[in-house]
Amino acid sequence: MDAVARAVLVVTVLVGLGFLLRRSGALPVQSWGPIERLTYFVLFPALIVLELARAELGGPVAASIALALVGAQLVMFALACLLRAILALDGPRFACLVQGYVRWNSYLALALTPLLFGAEALGFTAVAVGSLVPIANLTSVWALTHGSASQPTRGALLRALATNPLLLACAVGFAWNVSGLPLPALIAEPLAILGRATLALGLLAVGAGLEPVRGRAASRVIVAAALGRLLLGPLIAIALARLLGLEGPALGVVALCAAVPTASSAYILARLMGGDAELMAAIVTVNTVLAVLTLPAILVLVV
Repeated sequence: MDAVARAVLVVTVLVGLGFLLRRSGALPVQSWGPIERLTYFVLFPALIVLELARAELGGPVAASIALALVGAQLVMFALACLLRAILALDGPRFACLVQGYVRWNSYLALALTPLLFGAEALGFTAVAVGSLVPIANLTSVWALTHGSASQPTRGALLRALATNPLLLACAVGFAWNVSGLPLPALIAEPLAILGRATLALGLLAVGAGLEPVRGRAASRVIVAAALGRLLLGPLIAIALARLLGLEGPALGVVALCAAVPTASSAYILARLMGGDAELMAAIVTVNTVLAVLTLPAILVLVV
């Protein structure tokens, strides 16, 4: 428990530093956009390519990690569809709930993995990224466009998915792994350097993206998103992982990836695609703050 609390505290300090840097003006608001783009389009994909290229993907452990996490992700997506009718949600709020459930903060997961389970477990987290990112993007885009008055064409959606840097990184990493070719040092070492930068800048960007929660009109959605993302989803993922026979670091990575809060990229996607960006920002902020308490509680079940 002490190791879990310490790891969460380390990550929380970096997220808090990002929040203070933005709010204090030490790094002006306009500087965070380029930092986020650098992290999203260059640094994070580099880390994913590296870890997937050298991960053990052919064994039953990787398959079980993917099945447990994707299974829980699809269950939560189905729950969001059910809650749309129960809570009488309009299209934009329904899309916020979907993103709140299926999008996960992989920066936090990648930062916590070596602290909790050792650097060798990063391969398991890379498997999680490769499994969860495609489903998260497909379901989020569908929710944001479903019932929208201005739906993009199928071609536009396919182009958006085909040019997603995380999906491309997953494809490259998987392809290299399957090829069986060794990763040359001339490629692996620059990727490793870029990957180390990902964790620091990614966590600072998470903190900088936190927004104050205003108003109570959408409180039901915020509460539902927090309960599902931080408690119900992780418990489902852990149950599936145990049924599949996972234990040790593999089980811990499943719990960690399922229990991290909603990614700040959900806010960016909602803003770009005409969703309820303000509500999405509130969900991300509340989930991130509450995760300081819920993450240790979930992880103590498997560590």
